[in-house]
Amino acid sequence: MPKDGNHKRCETVVRKTQETDVKVSVNLDGAGAYNVSTGIGFFDHMLEQLAKHSLIDLEIAAQGDLHIDAHHTAEDVGITLGQAIKAAVGDKRGIRRYGHFNLVMDEALARVALDLSNRPYLIWDVDFTVDKLGEMDTELFQEFFNALAHAAGITLHVEVPHGSNNHHMIEAVFKAFAKSLRMALEIDPRADGALPSTKGAL
Repeated sequence: MPKDGNHKRCETVVRKTQETDVKVSVNLDGAGAYNVSTGIGFFDHMLEQLAKHSLIDLEIAAQGDLHIDAHHTAEDVGITLGQAIKAAVGDKRGIRRYGHFNLVMDEALARVALDLSNRPYLIWDVDFTVDKLGEMDTELFQEFFNALAHAAGITLHVEVPHGSNNHHMIEAVFKAFAKSLRMALEIDPRADGALPSTKGAL
């Protein structure tokens, strides 16, 4: 149970198209347990980092048209995960709403800031120097985060001002995003269940 005791912040979402079949389950108040299978090994590794460092229990089972490329799978996992997070967080009462984190991984520095605003937007300032990591095109990481941000209603800023090892760079991004998301989703004991907005709605 979440600390506010109101409801379990869990959700399962299924998305089926002619290109992909994706099922995502989240528990926002978990321990970072994960069971991830997308058919894209490097992507699985990054999603496992997301679960571990956000403390969100995460199950993802995705089948996609990988005989074409990984684009549809990466994008649809982002959409489905975003929908699951948005549904699980509920009306957002009592949460911190904002999160930010600077994370270093050797020579790489990733900076992430986000707002669970229901105003989706992505700023992506990450310059890769290789086309692929494992079997995944590096340009698909932006597609994944764009899909996730729009489906979850997150204003998301991501930048990597330092880094030369592309693996370090994107892993730092996923971990920084996870830490920021954890911060934003946490129940603020001082908020007493109030909505974190003067507008009365998010």
